[in-house]
Parts: sequence; C-alpha cells; structure tokens
Amino acid sequence: MTITTAQIRGARGILNWSQADLAERTGISATSIGSIENGVSTPRANTVSTIQRAFESAGIEFIDGGVRLQRSDIRIFEGRDGFADFYKDIYETLRQKPGEVLVSNVDERDFEKWLGLDNVRIHVDHMKKISGVTYKIAIREGDTYYLASADYAQYRWLPRDMFSAVPFYVYADKLAILLFKHEPTVIVLNYAAVADAYRLQFKAMWDKARIPDGGNGR
Repeated sequence: MTITTAQIRGARGILNWSQADLAERTGISATSIGSIENGVSTPRANTVSTIQRAFESAGIEFIDGGVRLQRSDIRIFEGRDGFADFYKDIYETLRQKPGEVLVSNVDERDFEKWLGLDNVRIHVDHMKKISGVTYKIAIREGDTYYLASADYAQYRWLPRDMFSAVPFYVYADKLAILLFKHEPTVIVLNYAAVADAYRLQFKAMWDKARIPDGGNGR
C-alpha cells in the first residue's frame, strides 16, 4: 500500500512529531518532507517506503484511507531492514519511557554484523542523549568482544552452563526475543508482566555472573 500525504500528516499528529522529528528519523530533510506534505513534490517510492517504515517502527498502522496506533501487542521484525527497525523501536520506546535495559545471552558480533558498526555507534549516540537510560549486558564467560563503552553499559560474564543461544532484550514494558539464523528475526512482546518476569530471570543470572577480567564490566 502507498501512503498518502494526509496519512503522513496524520501519523505525525498522532505521534506529536514535527517535520524535523520525522526528518531525523528518516534522513530525509525537513524541507523535502514539507514539500511532500504540501504536494509541491512527488516523492520516489523508496522515499515513501522510508517514511512509512519510520512511522511503523514507532507503532503506527496505516489502514485504507487512514492511520492509527497499532493494536497488536506482538510485532515481528525480519531481515536486515527489520533489525534496523527493531533498533528504532528501542529508541522510540525508551524516549517515551526511559529506564534500565537488560540484554542477555548475546554475542555482539551478531549485532555488528546485521546492524553495521556505524549504525551501532549512531544508535549509542542517540541513546546517550536520553536521560535515565542504563544498560546491563550479559555475555558468555570469556567473551571480550564489547560494542559498548564502560560509560554506556555494564557487562558481566555468564557461566557457560547458563548461557543460551537465544538472546533476549528487555526495555520498558517490552521483551524482545532475538533469533539469528540466515538472517535475524526479532519477536517483540509488549506485555509489562512478561517483561517483568524476564527482569527477575535476568537479575538471578546477573547475580551469578561475574565482572569480566580486565574488561568492560563494573
């Protein structure tokens, strides 16, 4: 489905985004967005797709002739583009509800592979600008491959018998399960009770984990 200029304006209104906000999230200039919304210019298909993905990552659903917040409490992000959209969801969610982020059972080489090191750094820079966000990351014992600096995240080593091949990510009221096969699949559940249950599980694991030797933990 091709979204209309009215739907773009409507989506911005629901999210309380300015044209500058949309520009920041899409890489399209605010001037170009203004021209699109005013009918001065006709955007290319890939430009419209970029705008649509930005809104959908923020929880907007486009319906025939209209726009609304998504009703589903479960979202699935697939492939390289989907993985990037997942990171946008992290940012948008924590911008609205900052707090502690818990990441477990990760090999950060997978994150770098599918997001790209430059995009990882951009994401970290954006997250550092949100007051009240802290990270705890549990990795396999002996792993010294850290993407985050000590001022951004705490690392701890999980004993090998506690480390799972399926990472999970808890942020705000959301739990994300990450699957890395031929390409990534991320299942995000927006259920506070489920997120809280995984927080308790993470705490039990974190208490048994240890600070990396000469590494990036605290």
